[in-house]
Amino acid sequence: MTTDTHHPVLVVGAGLSGLTLARVLHVNGLEAVVLDLEANAYTRPQGGMLDLHEETGQAALRVAGLHEQFRAKVHPGGQALRVLDKHARVLLEEADDGTGGRPEIDRGDLREILLRSLPENTIRWNSKVTGARALGAGRHEVTLADGTVLTTDLLVGADGAWSRVRPLLSTATPEYSGISFVELDLLDADTRHPECAELIGGGMFFALGDDKGFLAHRETDGSLHVYTALRADEHWLSTLDFTDPDAVRATLSERFADWAPGLRRLIAECDGPPVPRLVHALPIGHEWQRTPGVTLLGDAAHLMSPFAGEGANLAMIDGAELGQALAAHPGDTEAALSVYEKALFPRSEETARQSAESLETIFNDRAPQPLIDMFASFATD
Repeated sequence: MTTDTHHPVLVVGAGLSGLTLARVLHVNGLEAVVLDLEANAYTRPQGGMLDLHEETGQAALRVAGLHEQFRAKVHPGGQALRVLDKHARVLLEEADDGTGGRPEIDRGDLREILLRSLPENTIRWNSKVTGARALGAGRHEVTLADGTVLTTDLLVGADGAWSRVRPLLSTATPEYSGISFVELDLLDADTRHPECAELIGGGMFFALGDDKGFLAHRETDGSLHVYTALRADEHWLSTLDFTDPDAVRATLSERFADWAPGLRRLIAECDGPPVPRLVHALPIGHEWQRTPGVTLLGDAAHLMSPFAGEGANLAMIDGAELGQALAAHPGDTEAALSVYEKALFPRSEETARQSAESLETIFNDRAPQPLIDMFASFATD
């Protein structure tokens, strides 16, 4: 950690929202310091494909001056869609003809574009925030795990679901959504897992029924990333021994015992260790009173389930709009925060409601028909 201890803008979290904010501030001649607990940018794989929406994620990249770099990394064919039932019958299939408004990009590629767009030393790696407190007059103090104490005129919590900054603004905490994931990867799929690769296809894949299912997509490295998803008790995943991948695969296979063999093959053939994920969400309509010198971005502000496909998109437009507001109100941080939050709250509430509704659409005893009906309604809008 450097010896300078005061920064006009301090952002906690080098995820998509924090990086987008830092980039938009930079292009407007304003600088920020971003703190992140990871040792470096490549400590852990980012994983997963993201579909960036024209009005949010892509709009943010345009504000950041990075849209052309994004287009160069788009995954051809990634907007294809396939929906199956538990018997592996294809009930809906849409090809990617290149005209869709939600192109797919690897999350790691997107993060790399943002990282490379920032001045050196913008991000302070290995900087785990353990506490934050108000000092008065809009200033805040942040304490790091190594004992370093920093102060700032504007503290921005972009630090995800379990934000250390959120308690300065809100008593809300994420709640379990009722859905548990076990993530699986099938590597070099066309060569090593050809039947699974053919089943999933080139884009987004759903196989649903009985309050559970498989959500999957093909990644740019030729692997298949599979989310095995179930309605389950919050503590169910903790009963599985994830140090024993074979036992986890066996348990998952039992939960899908009456599903088509081709779908169960996604579990049997997975490479590497399965990874548990609990799906949490903040209350719909989460907001806070305007508090001098501090605000939130992304999941820290509006954590929701992933079933509306909006999390990353909202995180990026949050960062872009906060950056624009600060640039438009030089010397008046409170006016900038008021403008930002006035747009943030209703947008977040609407999308969180859509996400909660989509969860019920995907996981129910009639699935996948409600999902097919939802896609059909989009086509007629």
